[in-house]
Amino acid sequence: MFVQDVGGPLADSLLRLLQLLDTPAALPVLQSSILHEIYFWLLTGPNSAEICKLATVDSHTERLSRAIHLLRDLSRPVRTEQLAAAAQMSLSSFHQHFKALTSMTPLQYQKHLRLLEARRLMLTDAATATTAAYQVGYESPSQFSREYARMFGAPPRRDVEGVRAGSLSL
Repeated sequence: MFVQDVGGPLADSLLRLLQLLDTPAALPVLQSSILHEIYFWLLTGPNSAEICKLATVDSHTERLSRAIHLLRDLSRPVRTEQLAAAAQMSLSSFHQHFKALTSMTPLQYQKHLRLLEARRLMLTDAATATTAAYQVGYESPSQFSREYARMFGAPPRRDVEGVRAGSLSL
């Protein structure tokens, strides 16, 4: 719903939480305290107002989060009317509030999610660009490649090779 650089104490807390996966016996004992620490850093960070709005029942942000949840199912198309209904808003109000929250239209946001997931599939699951494109809901591999290059600055194969070689960043 928003983007922020993760650094400092928040990054340290997140890293410690991930490292708990290496020691499952410590998980039940330490997980709760690390999560509380993460909550603290999030609630005192630059996006604290938006995070608080997410927890406020029936706020615009909380209702928009329901619509965004629908967008996360990348395998099926979602109509804007469905998103507005999930957020319990009129279509015009939904567009206005969605753009104010995410700085994108719903279509741009969904495209962003799809491209990020496709990149993850290619990097972690060794999926081909075509396979990743179809898995995230693209019907045309050439359209996927064009949009991918626009977002990441290189065609899928070259981008993934660059990230793996360490010459490009995530």
